[in-house]
Amino acid sequence: MRKPLINIASVVTCFVATGRVKAQTDVAQVTQEIGYLIDDALFFSDQYVTPATDAAVYQSSSGWITTPEKKKLGEVSLGIHTNVFFTPKRDQLFVIRNSDFKFFELEEGTSAGVPTALGNDNQVFLSGTLGGSPLRMKTPEGMNMNTVAYPYLQGSVGLIGGTELVIKFSPHVKLKKSDYQVYGAGLKYNFSQYIKSFEEQKIHMAVFAGYSKEAVSFNFLDIKTDFGTLGINTITGTVDTYQFQYSASQEFGKLEFMGSFIANVSDVKYTVDGETGTIEEIIPLQQILNNRLREIYKTRTNYIGEMSCSYNIGNFNVQTIVAFGKFVNTNISLQYLFK
Repeated sequence: MRKPLINIASVVTCFVATGRVKAQTDVAQVTQEIGYLIDDALFFSDQYVTPATDAAVYQSSSGWITTPEKKKLGEVSLGIHTNVFFTPKRDQLFVIRNSDFKFFELEEGTSAGVPTALGNDNQVFLSGTLGGSPLRMKTPEGMNMNTVAYPYLQGSVGLIGGTELVIKFSPHVKLKKSDYQVYGAGLKYNFSQYIKSFEEQKIHMAVFAGYSKEAVSFNFLDIKTDFGTLGINTITGTVDTYQFQYSASQEFGKLEFMGSFIANVSDVKYTVDGETGTIEEIIPLQQILNNRLREIYKTRTNYIGEMSCSYNIGNFNVQTIVAFGKFVNTNISLQYLFK
């Protein structure tokens, strides 16, 4: 059984003592209303942000191996990557019904389609009553973008025995109605070096193991009440991904074609953050919600295919990569090899 962080009945007593709840209002009723409000916020959080964190796994998985070819000891490459993610229609919308909620209800009708974080900017109104006072809110907007593009840097250095250290990093990227960041590191190991016939035919094979962390934030529920603002204006999904990859390629002159199989496991967590609301003078709502959000933490396992083509121009490589599975993600990069 979940252990409450605070005694909500005691909080409601403070509401009464400070005059924020009408004297005739039953304390037990308001206690129940606050609990229902938190339950509804939890339900909506899960439906709204989960498609975006699932997509973030694909965005962070692409492009780790730019070539399975063995790097010489001390060889360094640096690349500028642009990730382009295609937002699928099926993950842009979810349906809410009055029966889904304990506190809120739709102002019009009994059901409505509302955007996920990946969806459009349509909104509907939900309303409820807290402590005898009406409460009204708009559902949050989505990014309203069919494609999401962001840049990041990736570098690698050749180590001993055909091993290569790979690092990727992006600063906080401001997207439409959201922020995104990814960083991580991993090791690639070339094993085709031991097969002479493969080396002669310029066939390369390698495996990779790495870790990345993604964070994606969205504007969330801007709710004002007679008791103050609630301070849950931003929701952030953080994804810790552990990736394993096998890649094989063959060179044809200046062209190199590569195919990869990726398996990864991602731990997904959620927090509401940003500036706390004035209601925090009475109840630590962010703290309560963040502890309740642990109930919707997830572990995802993904199997992803990847294909790429690169073209060599002296010390430069131009590469396109397409990753596919539940989603489709593309990656375009310009890399420079310091020889």
